[in-house]
Amino acid sequence: MLQKLFKLRENNTNVKTEIVAGITTFMTMAYILAVNPSILSDAGMDSNAVLIATCLASFFGSICMAFMANLPFALSAAMGPNAFLTYTIVCGHGISWQVALFAVFIEGLIFIALSLTNVREAIFNSIPLSLKQGISIGIGLFIAFIGLQNAGLCVDASTLVTITSFTENFNTKGICALLAVAGVLVTAILHIRKVKGDILFGIIITWCLGMVCELLGIYIPNPEIGCYSLFPVGFINTDFSALGKTFGECFNFDFSNIEIINFIVIVFSFLFTDLFDTLGTLIGVSTKANMLDEDGNLPNIKPALLSDALATSVGAVFGTSTTTTFVESSAGVAVGGRTGLTALTTAVLFLISTLFSPLFTSIPSFATAPALIFVGFLMFEEVMRLKISGENLAEAIPAYLCIIAMPLFYSISEGICIGVISYVILQAATGKAKKISPLMYILSVLFVLKYIFL
Repeated sequence: MLQKLFKLRENNTNVKTEIVAGITTFMTMAYILAVNPSILSDAGMDSNAVLIATCLASFFGSICMAFMANLPFALSAAMGPNAFLTYTIVCGHGISWQVALFAVFIEGLIFIALSLTNVREAIFNSIPLSLKQGISIGIGLFIAFIGLQNAGLCVDASTLVTITSFTENFNTKGICALLAVAGVLVTAILHIRKVKGDILFGIIITWCLGMVCELLGIYIPNPEIGCYSLFPVGFINTDFSALGKTFGECFNFDFSNIEIINFIVIVFSFLFTDLFDTLGTLIGVSTKANMLDEDGNLPNIKPALLSDALATSVGAVFGTSTTTTFVESSAGVAVGGRTGLTALTTAVLFLISTLFSPLFTSIPSFATAPALIFVGFLMFEEVMRLKISGENLAEAIPAYLCIIAMPLFYSISEGICIGVISYVILQAATGKAKKISPLMYILSVLFVLKYIFL
């Protein structure tokens, strides 16, 4: 049944590979179950309610991706929009979280309309192959940078970032950073030796090493600095009543307390970030998985985009910020995930996590960080396909700018903006204006206006 439903043979995969890929994707995404409630609770939302809402929105979105698009991409509450909702809209402008969630709901409806009218698909197809390759590489560096931060290896400094001191706070953050380094090496060894499920095993082995260190007294939990016990404090949660504190609350507010212009700006801020973060993720992960056709387009992109749009609106009703396709899906793709069965596996695990949330939220960030760092390397392999010569510098330079912008500006969408603007300018200035599609001109103008007005 699974073979027929997900066309496994046609995609050169099997049930075991897809399930391992789905588990791997979930393990690299599981941090959102701890991070999203922490961020949105600062906006006044109940953290338990947000946790359940995040699980349900992730389940719904990933199920849609599995059955509507048959693609191995999982969805959950996006990092970035959640912080924007909390610290900019609610804390910065004093707007209620209910209004902010309603803006997310409206944004999702607009996305649904754009997906049904082929606008998002046309945008995806208009981006040249060189930029798509650049986006893939840039996302690889971006998620590797996230992994370095989650591992505690990359920390703030007078130079903006630097490597951590392993000896300072050795029994807490120092040993965690070393364990993350060990995790990268373990994952690399498993990958070189062609062990199936190498990234998943890397996560589990790193976590187990951490628990051994805690037993030996090498790692000492210190909640005051965010270092907790590596052993699960519980396994099962059966109280779902907290969901009532956020479910449907996006419709429960007094609209007279907000100016319509401000509300429109909020909606389009969410809209812009979601649109190009999603497109960037789909481009990057699809390129790594060799899912693009000879023209650089992704088959079944319309149902993929529609799944993303539906998940955003439904997630807002549950009580969470923008739900979108996760770049961590690349971890599952890296271990062989190619169909919707990968997404279905991840969806089921998100649903199960509503019951076993204490277990899943116990996965330490230093254990999942090596997976992100290593997947960054796998996506960076795409740089070998970029042909850089005097004849195509107008193609290569925008790709390069796109690559460096994503990690340095900490945004997939900013990388796409800079890549598109520079591509149009360089192509037009070097007498190759006819190569540029009309939609690329429109996008570049919109991106420039975005920097001016948003």
